[in-house]
Amino acid sequence: MCGIVGIIGKNNATEILVQGLEKLEYRGYDSAGIFVTGNDNQDYLVKSLGRIADLQSQISPEVQGTVGIGHTRWATHGKPSERNAHPHTSSNQRFILVHNGVIENFEELKQEFLQGKQLNGETDTEIVVHLVEHFAAEGLSTKEAFKKTLAVINGSYAFALIDKRDAETIYVAKNKSPLLIGLGEDFNVICSDAMAMLSETNHFVEIADGEMVTVKADGITIEDPKGNTVYRESYEAQLDLSDIEKGTYPYYMLKEIDDQPTVMRRIIQAYTNSQGDTIINNEIVEQITASDRIYIIACGTSYNAGWVGKTLLERMTNIPVEVHLSSEFGYNMPLLSEKPFFIFLSQSGETADSRQVLVQTNELGLPSLTLTNVSGSTLSREADYTLLLHAGPEIAVASTKAYTAQIAVLAVLAKAIGDNKKNPVSLDFDIAHELSVIAAIMATIIDEKMVISQLVEDYLSDTRNAFYIGRGVDYYVSMEAALKLKEISYIQAEGFAAGELKHGTIALIEEGTPVFGVITDKKTAAHTRGNLKEVESRGAHNFVIALASLAKETDQIVIPDVHPLLTPLVSVVPTQLIAYFATLQRGYDVDKPRNLAKSVTVE
Repeated sequence: MCGIVGIIGKNNATEILVQGLEKLEYRGYDSAGIFVTGNDNQDYLVKSLGRIADLQSQISPEVQGTVGIGHTRWATHGKPSERNAHPHTSSNQRFILVHNGVIENFEELKQEFLQGKQLNGETDTEIVVHLVEHFAAEGLSTKEAFKKTLAVINGSYAFALIDKRDAETIYVAKNKSPLLIGLGEDFNVICSDAMAMLSETNHFVEIADGEMVTVKADGITIEDPKGNTVYRESYEAQLDLSDIEKGTYPYYMLKEIDDQPTVMRRIIQAYTNSQGDTIINNEIVEQITASDRIYIIACGTSYNAGWVGKTLLERMTNIPVEVHLSSEFGYNMPLLSEKPFFIFLSQSGETADSRQVLVQTNELGLPSLTLTNVSGSTLSREADYTLLLHAGPEIAVASTKAYTAQIAVLAVLAKAIGDNKKNPVSLDFDIAHELSVIAAIMATIIDEKMVISQLVEDYLSDTRNAFYIGRGVDYYVSMEAALKLKEISYIQAEGFAAGELKHGTIALIEEGTPVFGVITDKKTAAHTRGNLKEVESRGAHNFVIALASLAKETDQIVIPDVHPLLTPLVSVVPTQLIAYFATLQRGYDVDKPRNLAKSVTVE
């Protein structure tokens, strides 16, 4: 959700902080702020409601320093406002703090330690910085006051704390929320995501939950909750600055839609050999082969990809698969089979809802695999196995290439397990060839941008509601298509199983209501067309996306045929472009929809 940056030991701290926040703006963007100090004992706190550009407009030339922290906020406690923006200060102005996460017991802490204390805002974070002040007033050092504060907090957090009396140090701690230390020569940085500080360093140190780090310009000291010093090697971030720039594209989302053919080819290269055979870690294959049920845990777009993955895995492995929302599963765990295997889907690898399920399955000693786009992420580190998506950084809030990458990697995984079990469906399936075909067809669809833009203008220019319908995997694609449309264009869109319309939803059809039908399955094509006739007779404005072998002359978008198991990889692409153009034509920010954030690090 929120994003944190920090730096110590460089003269141009302000510029580096602002540039880092710009890279993290996808994580939250209702307010932002920076604190810098270190030049002539002057310090500056600048906060603003709105985007990073709004913050920049308020930073005057004298705001300079060698030490600083910054934050971009996605509101959880307290409405978006300048007074609720981070960094927060203690009442005596001595301590300055930024925070990502949620403090669950902040009300209780306020009652126990801060009765009568006047607070400026409404956030849980402000309680924390006042606790540090409270414990420091008892005679504790800043470090000890910070540690005592951490000991009484319940919840998720990533903190960066500065004491104005010791501006040569930044104190850092984390629990459940992502935070990294970047190592430089005579300087060090702090960031929620490595991409924020790639311009300064590509060497980073991971912080484990419960650890506290003392960061100075000439080094860092990591301590566990008992105060023992922890030594940990740094790693080199495998990212290129060009990967996180828009280039000539007006929006990241459009760039990421266009990236999808390349992503398919990367997945082929990563997970198949020159003969087209899969090269998935054999331990993963054997563990899943030995299981009696696969549980896919995910949320949002990843959850929709999980439903497609269910079909792929069941058809090619003959192992039953369940798909669960992580936010529900963690608190309402169903009866598990005797030999379950868990697959976690997460673009960022930091999804808090999914992590709390992984913590529980680890406690039960159950095997797990994470499919993620981010090497070294929390879900990757804490699961038994990881398969990377190889999609490259995804910046736009609305996921596109991560969705198709998840499905493609699940297809490769299903193929590997099916081959291991000698399943005929899998043995007759050349995954490398089929994904190559998919990549070419994706490129063909993407080249029809202007045609799709005109269709969107005809169908969605003045509508408030829209429906996607389909059966089987087309239903799963409809769920994802509707999510894309609603989350960035704000059109009230829902995806439904086509056969369920007559059981209630058809009551919502009015004259001119857009209904998008997805038709890629020969078995159900006629049924879905019948459902489209039913809504058309009630006034719906129908729009059909169909495979060439199932298409009619009146269909709006016709897609070249692909292997029946992989149709979701191509049928979803026009729906991504539909959402993009619907948003663009309504004048909204495609990459940064209201109320949403890219990396969801709170439950």
